Amino acid sequence: MYLTSEIKKEIFAKHGKSNTDTGSSEGQIALFSYRINHLTEHLKSNKKDYSTERALVILVGKRRRLLNYLKDTDINRYRAIIKELGIRK
Repeated sequence: MYLTSEIKKEIFAKHGKSNTDTGSSEGQIALFSYRINHLTEHLKSNKKDYSTERALVILVGKRRRLLNYLKDTDINRYRAIIKELGIRK
């Protein structure tokens, strides 16, 4: 499996407040970005996997909604996570 609990803890420790803080917007955005990158790589070799394509679109929408929320509440945290993950709008 590509997403183990150790990888999740590492992502939350790096982008969240701590490795157990799974509810912070930054941690969730980082986790979604990791999953989006994995699904994108999968779709490069499996072009006709439409269920994965739909899951990817749903994940991108979830991440976009979290980014919009973060931008509306705290623009500095939004800019920091965008720069850290290399996401473009």
